[in-house]
Amino acid sequence: MTERVLILDFGSQYTQLIARRVREQRVYCEIHPCTVPDAFVRDFGAKGIILSGGPASTHEAASPRAPAAVFEAGVPVLGICYGEQTMCAQLGGTVEPSTHREFGRAIITLKEPSPLFEGILAPGDRTAVWMSHGDRVTALPPGFRPIAESEGSPFAAIADEARRFYGVQFHPEVVHTGIGASLLQNFLFKLCGVAGDWSMHAYREQAIARIREQVGDAGVICGLSGGVDSAVAALLIHEAIGDQLTCVFVDTGLLRYGEAKEVVELFRGHFNIPLVHVEAGSLFLEKLADVTDPERKRKIIGATFIDVFEAEARKLPNIRFLAQGTLYPDVIESVSFKGPSVTIKSHHNVGGLPERMALGLVEPLRELFKDEVRELGRELGLPEPFVQRHPFPGPGLAVRIPGAVTAERVATLQQADRIFLEEIRVSGLYDRIWQAFAVLLPVKTVGVMGDARTYEDVCALRAVTSVDGMTADFFPFEPAFLGRVANRIVNEVKGINRVVYDYTSKPPGTIEWE
Repeated sequence: MTERVLILDFGSQYTQLIARRVREQRVYCEIHPCTVPDAFVRDFGAKGIILSGGPASTHEAASPRAPAAVFEAGVPVLGICYGEQTMCAQLGGTVEPSTHREFGRAIITLKEPSPLFEGILAPGDRTAVWMSHGDRVTALPPGFRPIAESEGSPFAAIADEARRFYGVQFHPEVVHTGIGASLLQNFLFKLCGVAGDWSMHAYREQAIARIREQVGDAGVICGLSGGVDSAVAALLIHEAIGDQLTCVFVDTGLLRYGEAKEVVELFRGHFNIPLVHVEAGSLFLEKLADVTDPERKRKIIGATFIDVFEAEARKLPNIRFLAQGTLYPDVIESVSFKGPSVTIKSHHNVGGLPERMALGLVEPLRELFKDEVRELGRELGLPEPFVQRHPFPGPGLAVRIPGAVTAERVATLQQADRIFLEEIRVSGLYDRIWQAFAVLLPVKTVGVMGDARTYEDVCALRAVTSVDGMTADFFPFEPAFLGRVANRIVNEVKGINRVVYDYTSKPPGTIEWE
């Protein structure tokens, strides 16, 4: 990546959004904590630097500051919210608590022309933006001038054109700021002078070169889950080193209907990648017998997976690396200015294996967001049904069967889930939904089928829309659609006589039921 933008994180909830907006312009960027040393900033080679927002106040003791090298690098700098405030505080301005806090929608007025707003607003124009601050700049550093104001912020946007330093009190990265994307485009293309030519094809070629350099002639083992992350990682690594890669697909017996067969046919048949298929459904069900606590289920499944995977790895010669589908959001979380998350995400990683097996890690997707992984999958020829596959929990259907997990209940749920997803696809809704699935509840209800009384299980349906899975809304199906799905499930799946739909958003609920 010859053209790079550096984003320094001060703890904002929106920092990842900044990176997403920059990447959308085909400009490569990386997020690093604001605590990086000056030498890191100098060596990064950024074409521009963005300072994120954050929850701190610059007038408080020990509040974070940007490295001094940011303002000595000779490249354009854009401070957003707290980023603007620390820029002012560090360069000789003043920031104070505001008597007019702004949270949510606010109106700014452009006072003077600036390259940052060129082609967007003319002096006197007003527009809605998204604010989130309790402090405000009250005096500008030498060299700066105000270019926009709001009711609560006399310096809602500021500029030092000579040094190409800019600050905005609002958040251009959120969709609620209508001019945000255009403003970031101006910063990137007019001020930083980037070409915007970063492509997934270029990333593919660079990643292949890095994999070859890292691995040499060693063997690599990759755990396939059936999800898009591990699939794309495997395809990319196989393109780099060929049969030095062996994929291990542990079939836990807890996958979606027909999923194991699809994975094996795709990797063995279509891509001709060495694949070890371990059918371990009986072992997993034996370990889960009579276990009802969801956390115990997860731990048992995770530990059993590691045991099976490790046993297969021992049979292979010259294995010195483990491939994982780690994505950029996980990397960001682990190095965040706010500190690593207490609960490390591991839904696509083989947790615990690197330590136990003393393997090096190959993580070719660690610089990509989820949508970029899907784009890379298309670049590598992964079939669209795999590219767009909904997320699936690591423990599989075990956490969609509250209560005891048995072979019979897994088979029942697989059929109900299959029908639900079939109807979603037939209706053209699959790509509009983040995740959709059925849940087999530990509840029986009375029903009537023909002239006979039934006393059978309840099936719950869940479908949500989301951007990143952190928050989610239920999908508003038409009643006729839900009626059709319920009718099919009750008539075609033995053991279910009632179907309900989950209307809960996240929060307060979670996407999965366990």
